[in-house]
Amino acid sequence: MMDGDDLGERVLTHPDLESLNPAIDKHEKQDKSEFPTTRKCYSYIKKKTFATFVASKRIPTSNLDTLSLWHCCDEAFSDPSSIHKHVSIVHANEIDELTSEALDQMLKQANADGSVRDHPNDCPTKDASSWMPDTSHFSEDELSKGPGEVILYYCYCQIKEPRFICDWQNELCSKLHLTGKVRVATEGINGTVGGTKTATSLYIKAMLAHPIFQVMQEEDFKTSEGGAECFPDLKVGVYKEIVPMGVDPDIISYRLAGTHLEPEEFHREVQSLLKDGSSNSDTILLDCRNFYESKIGQFKNCLAPDIRKFSYFPDYVDKNLDLFRNKKVLMYCTGGIRCERGSAYLRSKNVCKEVYQLKGGIHKYLEQFPDGFYRGKLFVFDERYSVSFNSDIISDCRYCGSPWDQYQLCSTDFCCQLVLSCTSCRQKGLTACCSVCQAKRQMPSGSPSSGRVQKEECDCTRSRPRIPKDTL
Repeated sequence: MMDGDDLGERVLTHPDLESLNPAIDKHEKQDKSEFPTTRKCYSYIKKKTFATFVASKRIPTSNLDTLSLWHCCDEAFSDPSSIHKHVSIVHANEIDELTSEALDQMLKQANADGSVRDHPNDCPTKDASSWMPDTSHFSEDELSKGPGEVILYYCYCQIKEPRFICDWQNELCSKLHLTGKVRVATEGINGTVGGTKTATSLYIKAMLAHPIFQVMQEEDFKTSEGGAECFPDLKVGVYKEIVPMGVDPDIISYRLAGTHLEPEEFHREVQSLLKDGSSNSDTILLDCRNFYESKIGQFKNCLAPDIRKFSYFPDYVDKNLDLFRNKKVLMYCTGGIRCERGSAYLRSKNVCKEVYQLKGGIHKYLEQFPDGFYRGKLFVFDERYSVSFNSDIISDCRYCGSPWDQYQLCSTDFCCQLVLSCTSCRQKGLTACCSVCQAKRQMPSGSPSSGRVQKEECDCTRSRPRIPKDTL
């Protein structure tokens, strides 16, 4: 039998550098010059550390005179789920410490072997042209016309000079005739861009070739039908956070995120939850998106907070801590990025038994399970408003109550709310989000108030509590 200190020594003495560095495996034909300490690498190492810890508690075959297969903390365990649950709850801090130690040791060993050069952030990123794809064999029409798509991605990594990455992204997207939104910060990059499939393919290749983002893989780019027309223009900027949660990433880092579950694993967890029933369950299926997103599509039996912005999520957690106390939480969002920070914030409160998140978000889940446990449309932040993977309609017209899930902006100029108004009701002029906006929309153009700058204020915002108090 091996205690924690013995395990730490075993993990650190013989680290398998090749197997623990997905970036090196992926680019084995290139110089092995990068050893990225990003979330993906850390998560991979943590899984191996967890598995090694569990294996160390296995009872030798010769001693198997009972049904118990593992022994830890003076307890016997006879099935994998029980020992995994025990280690996740009781030894979480130990696993985190061993993971950090293993990562540090591997970096030192890799440097000693000469397999690591300077950090990719030290590469000459100021010259944007150094990382531009060769488009000489493509015509302008091939780049700007033809079948299109929209790609969604994010990457948490250290970017010392985000302004230079911002300039590169501007030049790259412009060269490829891409539109969309890209957020760059010292903690990483988050983007959704649209264009021809030729252009998006070149964009992905350029991202994967850049030394800062070589930790990414092609599967990290989620695609859907669309194109450059899905966005009014291109917006690239430098921000404090790549997803606006309103909490300093230096205080609550993505490195504290919950355990990632592949879509297959998440599907099994939801299946088990639905089979057991929601009453008195110790598991919460948490949607960390905004209310208008979950309104048109969500997982069955989920908890969908009635919040308008992700920046309200931390306050929502604070106000509903008792809801999550001693619970196993399964989190999900559109593409996975909000869960990275959201699960980290929830874990920082030390009230949950376990916190898991859907890797790749709903997007990746629906690619594998279009008829799974997520029903309705998937909301997207572009002029499509939603994409469909199944035929279910779970929402209705706000005026007549008939099934309807196609959003349009409120017809009042100053309002930015989205409204579900069916074709029949829209033909009757019912195109505003609430009675206040509907009345203002009907004001004569010459009325005194029509020329004033209006605040985005209506029944929708006034009647909804900013931070709801939820019960299960």
